[in-house]
Amino acid sequence: MILYHGSYQIIEHPDTEHSRERLDFGQGFYLTPLESQAVRWVQKYKRQDLPGIINQYQLNEDKLHEYRIKTFLQYDSEWLRFVVQNRQGHISSSEYDLIRGGIANDKVFNTIELCLEHLISEEETLGRLQYHKPSYQICITSQELLDQHLIFQSYYEV
Repeated sequence: MILYHGSYQIIEHPDTEHSRERLDFGQGFYLTPLESQAVRWVQKYKRQDLPGIINQYQLNEDKLHEYRIKTFLQYDSEWLRFVVQNRQGHISSSEYDLIRGGIANDKVFNTIELCLEHLISEEETLGRLQYHKPSYQICITSQELLDQHLIFQSYYEV
């Protein structure tokens, strides 16, 4: 599987250490199979006069069955609780080696914040999210998985 990571630098040897905490799926190395999504992501760096680098990787899927993987197929109550707890710092991402599913981008997270502030219910939150087309992210939290199964292919600047 080809995956992309948007950054302001070339990342030939990704690690889990340099990721921010309190992201959707916790601390880890984030990728997407959607090249256009990675290109959109680097725009924030370009606005800061940093380079926009798209790193491309090959994920060897043959051995993934040996790892603890969590997949969220849609914006549902399980996804919502998982993202909220990670964003609040209440879940250790070490429970899984790889997590994949929809992104809580700014529009999505604005809806989630209304739920966190008890201004709308979980049911209303999920009802509103059904109108958002989920972007897709993969978070690898296992350094072993990164080292053994994610292979840097190339990069280009946007």
